[in-house]
Amino acid sequence: MTLYEIMFKATHDCPFCNISKKYPSMKMFIWCNREHEVIEVDVESDSEYEEVLTELSRIGRKVEESFSQHKIHFITTGCSCHIETSIGRNIDDCDLLHISPVFYENGWEHYRVVALRHEDAEKLFNRLSEMGVGIEVIRKTPFDGFIASSLTLNADSLFSKLTDKQINALIKSYANGYYRIPRALDVKDIAAHEKVPRTTFQDHLRRAENRLVEGLLPYLELYKKASPEKRRKLHFFD
Repeated sequence: MTLYEIMFKATHDCPFCNISKKYPSMKMFIWCNREHEVIEVDVESDSEYEEVLTELSRIGRKVEESFSQHKIHFITTGCSCHIETSIGRNIDDCDLLHISPVFYENGWEHYRVVALRHEDAEKLFNRLSEMGVGIEVIRKTPFDGFIASSLTLNADSLFSKLTDKQINALIKSYANGYYRIPRALDVKDIAAHEKVPRTTFQDHLRRAENRLVEGLLPYLELYKKASPEKRRKLHFFD
């Protein structure tokens, strides 16, 4: 059986889509575990930042909130996927595998799904068209990834912000036992081995670590807020 990866964008009347249309400079990403949502927003303008925060606070009651420069991370008490007209709900109903996050920009929602059958995708698009949702298919190709990892973390999105020097610092640090307990070598020793200044190597390493944690934050937030029952189900391999 051949699986197909489909990337498409949609536009319709919904709170998140309308906010992204109102603030063209904003980029918004949403992760969902069918219980809560984590929203990450990147806004270029300081004045728009406060306006966007106010708009988002009207959509759902915030459970937690944290900031990173002009980025907002917060969780709503209930995810919008349970709404009958939501695209996420219809993706599930049509037996498609939805790969997070949903990306919002300039009034469009961008989705990535894996289809087991052509007719499942056709069923989704027909249903959304009947609901008045504008659809554009960006790409449809045979799926060549490993589903178990692709449905949880996307390596491209996680590592794309790292520079080559930052990636190298992480790999060299791990290979030299920096992350062992106790540590085999410290930053000074690894930098000397790599023949680079200690401060330079440490800067690359710290920036890489910060960007990885920032990329993992939405998943950590969702896992932390998952119900005890759901956590127990996730531990069945233990």
